[in-house]
Amino acid sequence: MSTASHTDVAIIGGGPVGLATALSLAKTGLTVAVLERAPTPVWEEPSFDGREIALTHHSVNILKTDGAWDHIPETAICPLREARVETGKFPHPLRFDTNGRGVDALGWLVSNNQIRRALYAAAAAHQNITLHSGVSVETVRQNPDHAVIHHTRGQLAAQLVVGADGRFSPTRQRAGIGAIIHDFKRTMMVCRMAHESPHHNVATQWFDEGQTIALLPVNGMASSLVLTLPPEEIQRLLSLPQDDFNKDIMLRVGNRLGTMRLVSTRHAYPLKGVYAHRFASRRLALVGDAAVGMHPITAHGFNLGLKGQETLAEDVARSVSKCGDAGLASGLRRFEQRHRLATAPLFAGTNGIASLYTHDGAPFRHLRETGIRLADAFTPFKSVVTSLLMDRHAASHQQS
Repeated sequence: MSTASHTDVAIIGGGPVGLATALSLAKTGLTVAVLERAPTPVWEEPSFDGREIALTHHSVNILKTDGAWDHIPETAICPLREARVETGKFPHPLRFDTNGRGVDALGWLVSNNQIRRALYAAAAAHQNITLHSGVSVETVRQNPDHAVIHHTRGQLAAQLVVGADGRFSPTRQRAGIGAIIHDFKRTMMVCRMAHESPHHNVATQWFDEGQTIALLPVNGMASSLVLTLPPEEIQRLLSLPQDDFNKDIMLRVGNRLGTMRLVSTRHAYPLKGVYAHRFASRRLALVGDAAVGMHPITAHGFNLGLKGQETLAEDVARSVSKCGDAGLASGLRRFEQRHRLATAPLFAGTNGIASLYTHDGAPFRHLRETGIRLADAFTPFKSVVTSLLMDRHAASHQQS
C-alpha cells in the first residue's frame, strides 16, 4: 500500500460482517478498502473456531446476493428442521418447526470459518474491493469532509470509515463512543461431538441446573456442543483428556444421543453483551459486534450484524445518489436510527431471557417451567417467534 491512498469507504476489520459490508457497498459502485490485522493465509483460510452460525432465510439471501453462498460447500450446510427449548427435568419442551409454512427449514447451520472463507473469496474477486492484510490501525482522524486512517503502512483517506472490529472495537474507543457492557460471568465452550443416535436436524437448547447446553445439528452423525458454565469449570473441561471429556459430556447431556466422542478442537469464549452508545459519528459508522454484541442464547448476533450492514449500505447509497458523499451526516443518522430500532428491543429481551434462564433458584425454575408450558400452548406466540427465527419476510421483501 502506498503511503497516501484514497478510497470511498474504508472498513476496519475483515471479519464476516466487515467483508459483507464491503460487498454490499461495492455493489453500489463505491470503492472499498478493508484493513485486517491477520496475515493473508489466516484471513483467506480461517481455521475451525467451534462456532456454528444459525442463518435465517434473510441472511442466506444476503450471502447469495453478495456471491458468497456459492463458495460454501453443500456438505457444510445443515438445514434446521426444528428447534426445542427445555428446562431442567421438565418433560414438556417448547417446539418450533416449519409446519404449514411452505418451507422445509427454519434456517441453516454453517460453521463460522466456512462463512468467513466464503465472504473472503467473494470480496477478493470483486473489482471495487481492495483487501489489505497484516495492517494495524494506529489512529483515525475524522475531518468534516473526509477521514484519514493512519496505519502501519501509511495513510488512507476515505469519505466514510466503518468500524467492524469486534465487540471491544478499538475503532469505537478511538472515536470516544462508550458502550453498555453486560458481563454474564459465564464462559461458553464450543466443540463438535460425534454420536450414535441421529439428531434429525433438531436443535436443542437445554437450561439445566447449573449449566446451559445447546446441541446444534451438523451434517452426518454429529452435533455442535455449546456448553455454558462458570469460567473455572470451562477451564477444567478444556484441560481434560479426550476420554474423560467424552464421559463428562455424556453425563451432562443425559446420554440423549447415545455414545458421544469429541471430533474437533475445543474453544472457549467469555459471555459479554455489548451495546454501543452510538452507532455513528462524523464520517464513522459501526457494524456487527462493534455496534451490538449479542448473547448467543437467541442466535440473533450474526444475523443482526448482516441486517445492520445492509441498512448501512442502503442509507449510504441514498447519500451518494443525493450528493455523491458516502459519509453524509444525514445518511449516517438515518442508519443509526433504523439500526437502533431493530436492535434495542432484541438486545434487552435477549439479556432478560439469559438472566431468567441461567438462575437456578426455585422462583426462576418455576417461572421457566410455567413460561414454556404457556408458550407452547399459545399458538400465536409460537408463530411470531418462528417467524423471527426464520426472518423469511425480510428475505422475500428484498427479493421482490
